[in-house]
Amino acid sequence: MSSVDVLGPRSSLILEAARLTRRKYRDQSREFLAEGPQAVAAALDRSVVRVLYGTRDALDAHPQLSGAAHASQVPVRFADPQAMSRLSETVTPQHLVAVCGYVDVSVEQLCKRLANLKPVSFVAVLDQIQDPGNAGTVLRAADAAGADAVIFGTDSVDPYNGKCVRASAGAVFHPLLTRGESSSHTVAVLRSAGFQVLAADARAGVSVYDLSRSGELSRPTAWLFGNEARGLPPELLKQADHSVSIPIYGRAESLNLGVAAALCLYASAQSLRAEPTNGQ
Repeated sequence: MSSVDVLGPRSSLILEAARLTRRKYRDQSREFLAEGPQAVAAALDRSVVRVLYGTRDALDAHPQLSGAAHASQVPVRFADPQAMSRLSETVTPQHLVAVCGYVDVSVEQLCKRLANLKPVSFVAVLDQIQDPGNAGTVLRAADAAGADAVIFGTDSVDPYNGKCVRASAGAVFHPLLTRGESSSHTVAVLRSAGFQVLAADARAGVSVYDLSRSGELSRPTAWLFGNEARGLPPELLKQADHSVSIPIYGRAESLNLGVAAALCLYASAQSLRAEPTNGQ
């Protein structure tokens, strides 16, 4: 690489980008930070990268990323390790950070896009989820299971929170994403678009496996997942077609949100992809 200016921790460009670690400034500019090669690659693939920052060593270690950025006319800026630490919210910075544009759409736009998908499969709705690590884990599970969208309710954590983006392992860029809508409104819009609504509830008498065996999960489905401690509020449970539990066969009292969501989403994925049995 040719000799270029290397930005220090007091560079105005670094200080401006570092403001994106706070939600107030993210929402003002509709930009956020994605750290690490996996997240940067996903962001470049989605064509939402505005600027790519990295140390010389980090960019040399991942030439495909700087190459993809240059091919897309994305500015690539070198910074020293101290400057890159300002852009990181981790103890051990990866020294590779992309400034990305927001990727979310409204729930109405979401339904229009889903209407063009054949067949529509399933989406996840997160209501009052507070832990960004849990939210990122659900994003990652939804992406892996093939969900079409993940919807963050009004009172849920910001999906562009640095910890959430890291926990998603790049999945924040894959399924369609909606944020800032009330879960009640979201459920009404999804139902009008033809989705059945299933509420994950540890107290429910119907298990996810009951619905899988009955064929219910082969329909377009919106899964509702509630707060880590309190679960879903009564008004959302009333809006659901079914409340659904996950059987616990051992001595554990409960499953954490990420595990429960993954099991529900994969049950939908398996039902949608199941081969017909002989005689059907």
